Amino acid sequence: MARAKKKQELGGLAEWIVTYGDMVTLLLCFFVALFDTTDADVIQINQMISSLNNIGMGSSSGGNTLSAGKLAELGNSIGTLPSMERGRLLATAKKKAVSLFQPEIRSNKVRITSDERGLVISLASDAFFRPASANINIEETRTMLIRLAELLKSDELAGRKFRIEGHTDESPTDPAGPWFSNWELSSARALNVLHYLTDFGAPENRFQVAGFAATVPIADNGTEEGRAYNRRVDIIILDEGHL
Repeated sequence: MARAKKKQELGGLAEWIVTYGDMVTLLLCFFVALFDTTDADVIQINQMISSLNNIGMGSSSGGNTLSAGKLAELGNSIGTLPSMERGRLLATAKKKAVSLFQPEIRSNKVRITSDERGLVISLASDAFFRPASANINIEETRTMLIRLAELLKSDELAGRKFRIEGHTDESPTDPAGPWFSNWELSSARALNVLHYLTDFGAPENRFQVAGFAATVPIADNGTEEGRAYNRRVDIIILDEGHL
C-alpha cells in the first residue's frame, strides 16, 4: 500500500527518475565548479549578447546567427564587430600573455584584463619608473619589455592596433620638477614605453599613444594602495570596434 502511495506522489514516474535527476544536478554543479572564468572570451560573449539585443522588439523576430567573417552580422543595430575568428585569436593572445608574464603578475608588476576596448596589459608605474620620473628603469624591466614586444608582433595579433595609455594618481607634480602637471608626466611615460617596445621590434605604425593624467582611476585615490594601482601604463590590444 505504501509503495503504491509513493508511486502516486511521483506522478506515475518511475522511482529511478528522482535519483537520475539528482545525479544530473550534481554533475552540473561539478562542471560549473570546474569552469575557469579567466578563460572566458569576453569578446565572443559580447558578440553573443549583441546578437540578442533585438529579441522581443517589434523590428526583429529574434537574434541573428553568429558567423565568422570580417563583417559578421550581429543584429539590426550592429553594423560591424570583430569576427569570431579574430575574437578567438585575441583570446589566444590573452592566454599567451598570462603565461608569459606569470612572474610579473604574481608580483603585481603586471595586470592582464579584458574590457570592451580589448585586451589590457597594465604595467605598474612604481615597478617601471622611478618616482616623479618618466625614465623607465630598464635594467630591471628589459626582459619583460622584450617579452611584451614579442607578444605584440606575434601572429595572433597580426594586423591589430595597439594603444598605450599613461595614467597617474591625483597627487600633483612638483612645481620645481620637470613636469608641469600629470598630463605631461602620463604622456611622457606612455611615449617612453612606446620607444622601448619599438626598439625591441614591435611595429611602430600600429600604435596610438595617449596621456590621461588622473582622469581614469581604477581604484580609490584616498588610499596609498589605490593610488599605486592608478599609477600605471596600459597597453591595449584594441578590439576592431575601438580603433
